Amino acid sequence: MGNLLKISIRNLFRYKRRTLLTSSLIAFGVVLVIVFGGLAISFKTQMVGILINTSLGDLQIHKRGYVESIDNLPLNVTLSTTELVTVEQKLKSMPEVAAYSPRIKFGAMISNYAQTSNVRLSGIYPEMENGTCPDLIKRIKGNVPDPSRFVKPGEILVPENLMKGLSLQAGNEVVLIATNKEGSVNGVTLRIAAVMENVFGPSGKDGYIHIQDAMTLLRMDQPEIVEVAVHLKKFSQLTNVSDELKQQLGAPSSPTEVHTWEQLSPFVSIARIVDLLIVVVKFILISIVLVSILNIMTMSVYERISEIGTIAAIGTPPSRILALFLVEGFSMGLLSTVAGTVVGLGVLWLMNVIKISFSFGGMNISLAPSIPASEVLWVVIIVMLVSVFASAQPAYKASKMEPVDALGHV
Repeated sequence: MGNLLKISIRNLFRYKRRTLLTSSLIAFGVVLVIVFGGLAISFKTQMVGILINTSLGDLQIHKRGYVESIDNLPLNVTLSTTELVTVEQKLKSMPEVAAYSPRIKFGAMISNYAQTSNVRLSGIYPEMENGTCPDLIKRIKGNVPDPSRFVKPGEILVPENLMKGLSLQAGNEVVLIATNKEGSVNGVTLRIAAVMENVFGPSGKDGYIHIQDAMTLLRMDQPEIVEVAVHLKKFSQLTNVSDELKQQLGAPSSPTEVHTWEQLSPFVSIARIVDLLIVVVKFILISIVLVSILNIMTMSVYERISEIGTIAAIGTPPSRILALFLVEGFSMGLLSTVAGTVVGLGVLWLMNVIKISFSFGGMNISLAPSIPASEVLWVVIIVMLVSVFASAQPAYKASKMEPVDALGHV
């Protein structure tokens, strides 16, 4: 095997220019997959992280039927006291759960006494919300003396676009008007504590108030929780945790439902597009490698027909001739893959040093491109397999040549 490898490498460098051009093309494909994969995975991770750590949580628990009418923010599809206790007991018993936050979500009108607009409000316990969405505090503009109590009773966090549209400033008073589940209209006066950045872009109108103010506005004797957002210690545990919760809290006979962030966010379609693009780029890489190796090995067989006839005439078995060309194709793929992997990882390292930042849909994303070792391993395996596969036909053709015909070839 060692001799075959030496001979194959020697044959590759007999035609240095052609080998260099072909190897460069294959290496470029490997670099493309590694760099694009690193950027795409980083973008997807950052986007998902912003969504779950500032708004959604890793998963949410609702009353059965709530998600189907979630656009209307219904107040008559809420968790009963018994159901909420059951949910909380289950979450507290799971070591994978880092925090959870009960919420009252509803729609209201906000007025500065001269102009009125609509707003989506979340009534929360700030201490619990801060643990469930740890990056929420980063969306608050201005100084927050106590992050664990970023909104207090009598205060409201107003989304940025409403602040501009209604010409409001921190410290101003606004009136909130809402209709409760019985159809009664009520209003409360609150002071603007701070401004919230819009994570969902210019159309976002999500504000926050203390759950006590939500109960007062909606005339609730006790909190009628609409949803419970859950934050996990490790995001990688999401599938296992959600499956367990669905078995106990989301069974068809259960009054509650469990939904992961993917089932609640429209951004999941973008995440799937990113995954699809990675697959497409890998397919392009396979095509580049297949055509490149097939071309150079076919040319190698054609140019060395006389040599093949000579080694066949002196008794070299067809299996060894076949192995010679297969190893040659494998060596080409190996050298190209090593070079492409080194360059690709180097480019990702350089991008981490430079720090790429941009805004996407109102989200400020700072990319830290990286690619899992498993992805790099898969790229190497794919290139190696395709290299051997592309070499198979020319190698088989070379092994089946008759010595007399090959020696007579001009």
